[in-house]
Amino acid sequence: MGIYKDIAAYEPYNEQEERDKAVMLRLLSEKKDAFFRSSALAHMTASAWVVDASRTRVLMLYHHIYRSWSWAGGHADGDEDLLAVAVREVREETGLQQLTCLCPGIFSLENLTVDGHEKRGVYVPSHIHCNVTYLLQGADEPLRAKPDENSGVRWFTPEEALRASTEPWMVERIYRKLIEKSRKYMAPADTSPLR
Repeated sequence: MGIYKDIAAYEPYNEQEERDKAVMLRLLSEKKDAFFRSSALAHMTASAWVVDASRTRVLMLYHHIYRSWSWAGGHADGDEDLLAVAVREVREETGLQQLTCLCPGIFSLENLTVDGHEKRGVYVPSHIHCNVTYLLQGADEPLRAKPDENSGVRWFTPEEALRASTEPWMVERIYRKLIEKSRKYMAPADTSPLR
């Protein structure tokens, strides 16, 4: 399995990634349905941290379930090519079609808790998304929301993105990390320290 090898070879950025990596590798080695939602306790997902063509802003969408500005991403639904999943989700959720991968391979790893919720009239129990993130650059194209999942798509400066999200754990542990990791890919105007 290619993604297992990719995750195993990935060098964690911090303790959170190191510990989450171990959980992901265990899930992939123990659960044959790890790429499907039928793996109800935990399953694989993919997200994208998307920067704009000027590399000064990041893309966020207003997510209905989380009631917050968040990144684009979604379920693997059987697809083991998680980069393809991340690209598909960005295209579906934001309208961007021209995407470039800025960082070869995996950009970030994180296990994300998902509280129980209703989706399309069906209750989904609380579970974990074992998430692989890729760094993408979007072209200068019109943005559009995906009404069944989000109600807005916008470019934010990294600082604006941190202020816009209403999920404290995501801001402190994930988005701040992604901004720090993406600094070397961003335009020089975006080198101020995070507050």
